[in-house]
Amino acid sequence: MRLLIKTGGIVVWICSVVCLGAQEVLPSEPYDWKPVQIVGGGFVTGFVFHPTVSGLYYARTDMGGAYRWSSQEKKWQPLLDWVSLDDVNLMGVDGLAVDPSDPNRLYLACGTYTSPTNPNGAVLCSKDRGQTFERTDLPFKLGANEDGRGSGERLTVDPYNGRILFLGSRYDGLWKSDDSGRTWRKVESFPELPEEQYSGPGEGRRGGRPQNPGIIFVLFDPTSGSAGKGCSAIYVGVSRMGQENLFRTVDGGQTWRPIDGQPTRYRPTHAALASDGTLYITYGSSPGPSRMSDGAVWKWNTKTGEWTEITPDKPNEQRRFGYAAVSVDASNPQVVLVSSYCRFESGEEIFRSTDGGRTWTMLLRNSTFDYSNAPYVQSSVIHWMFDVEIDPTNPNHALFTTGYGGYETFNLTDADAGKSVHWSVMSRGIEQTVTLDLLSPPAGAPLITAIGDYAGFVHWDLDRPAPEGNFAHPRFGNCTGLACALRRPEMIVRVGSGAGEQNSSIGYSLDGGRTWQPAGKPEPDSRGGSIAVSADGSVWIWTPERSAAFRSVDLGKTWSKCEGLSANHRVIPDGTSSSIFYAMDLFEGKLFVSTDGGTTFVEKPLNLPSGLPKRGGWRGDWRGGQDRLYAVPGREGDLWLAAYDGLFHSVDRGESFQKIEPVERICAFGFGKAAPGREYPVLYLVGIVKGQYGIFRSIDTAQSWVRINDDRHQWGLILQITGDPKQYGRVYVGTHGRGILYGDPKN
Repeated sequence: MRLLIKTGGIVVWICSVVCLGAQEVLPSEPYDWKPVQIVGGGFVTGFVFHPTVSGLYYARTDMGGAYRWSSQEKKWQPLLDWVSLDDVNLMGVDGLAVDPSDPNRLYLACGTYTSPTNPNGAVLCSKDRGQTFERTDLPFKLGANEDGRGSGERLTVDPYNGRILFLGSRYDGLWKSDDSGRTWRKVESFPELPEEQYSGPGEGRRGGRPQNPGIIFVLFDPTSGSAGKGCSAIYVGVSRMGQENLFRTVDGGQTWRPIDGQPTRYRPTHAALASDGTLYITYGSSPGPSRMSDGAVWKWNTKTGEWTEITPDKPNEQRRFGYAAVSVDASNPQVVLVSSYCRFESGEEIFRSTDGGRTWTMLLRNSTFDYSNAPYVQSSVIHWMFDVEIDPTNPNHALFTTGYGGYETFNLTDADAGKSVHWSVMSRGIEQTVTLDLLSPPAGAPLITAIGDYAGFVHWDLDRPAPEGNFAHPRFGNCTGLACALRRPEMIVRVGSGAGEQNSSIGYSLDGGRTWQPAGKPEPDSRGGSIAVSADGSVWIWTPERSAAFRSVDLGKTWSKCEGLSANHRVIPDGTSSSIFYAMDLFEGKLFVSTDGGTTFVEKPLNLPSGLPKRGGWRGDWRGGQDRLYAVPGREGDLWLAAYDGLFHSVDRGESFQKIEPVERICAFGFGKAAPGREYPVLYLVGIVKGQYGIFRSIDTAQSWVRINDDRHQWGLILQITGDPKQYGRVYVGTHGRGILYGDPKN
């Protein structure tokens, strides 16, 4: 993947060439990287079809990049895996546009958050369907992982003049490009919109200010344009209530005015312009995915100016919900799909009309579903349907998004004859989970994962989704910690946030993860945090979030508080001794050691040769593997401290540490099987070594390092890494929104 950056009028190619006289280049080894198959796992916020080319369509996500569908491979191809940690803000795609007149052109409006600590957004422009990009930085921020992220599209291309693009922002008005996205200027004639004081329930604030979805869609009216000149009529929707939210220009953007008679009780969420000039709009009381309590569907005749409410199922005091998305059949302007949102009592629904909204039928109620591409979704209710699209080249083909990927059908029109519509998981190739922990046990399954929202999986086959789905008995929302007994690897313990049955936040397996059962909790509200298991499995130590550590010697039936530790100390077991445990307070310079199986911990000074690190200063994530203590499997008293500002090694239970000088920064750290002819485990880390960022491997106790990824495989922010103790060279990396990858040496 090549990236062409445009900044201040200077174009620079980013590639792997290193100039003479630059920093020392570390040796590298080519690796084959593949996704660990979960399929989906995150919010796909929108689909965009090319209007004339069959099989050419794209997906955008809130923090996992963008994808292009490969008809040949029958899966989605990631387009932003080249994004580095420094540019991780680009992994959130707030808008996606294709050029109707040039199928090779693709545009992405990237920027994950609008908080002051995040950089401004950027538009990525491609001339080859996402193989390479030219980047233009914007003077404002985008919020692809904030409220209103399922609306759209904010970014669009004039169907008759591909040089003209419009982009709606959240806080900074409407913007226009006249040169295919290379430069942008604010549309000063567009009305100034006071920032609405909105903060969605459950969503909170970003950077101390309320979220503002701002402009959520821009639509060109093709009937107002001609080749080369572009369209004169354009519609812009703004997410706000109690005031005008739909605007139109009829002179190409020179002047704008609100449309007369428009509904203002709700905020618009999506719009679709039919070929007969009918504008269909869905409305809700919130931008989503925060909770909606009201909503409607309206259509506006652009020729007569008549507004008509066509809400399929009207909310009331007993059934409070809204509407999220709308799509119109390109070949028949009377065929419309709309999706509900927060229709919990009756279940979410897609409504279909073949008469322009006069009558509706419910699709999902009479549909069948194939979950085989992602078995775990069968236990997850359909939710967050913030985009539903009918393929403009095939009226039988439609897709809709969910919070874990999406579904598609190829027999949509069968509904007109009263037949069942068949939906299947369409997310193959999309991996969008956030990794909270990784475990590759010494025997058994290659990998066990802990992820956000969908708990985690036992991966018996890395190239196939787990047929039994995600963790159950107990089922979690987030799984935050995994551990196994090194000398008894069939014993696995996991902790997280309980959901449903027994509301347990800890579960264990005695058969390598094939079956699970809940354990007891030390306190009623114990949840999350980290878990440690001694090498022989006789002692478990659980530090729930915002809690002191607790110890169990009876498979979690009873717990006692570990003496000598205050709250929030992550405990780890020694690499071989079942009586020794460690904990650390890095920033206070304290090391805690237990030699009685975790019953009591003794505080010792943490002696680092370079002094104590400072808080902050590294663009990592608190869920990642930095600022942690690690014990070498199979070796007593052998510890590694992976601090954000360096790597330290101790062979005397932490009495003294040696700094590994070439390592400058760390995001994640882990061990793997020793190289052939060697005994010491391989070290893996994500960070900066000798001035170079990447994924590194050392087979000689950190005396030398080899980079094992390349600039095309960076995946934004990597939170976790671990090697496989069963297979030399195999390594697993867990990302923030791009799922989990595994790599093997090519040779």
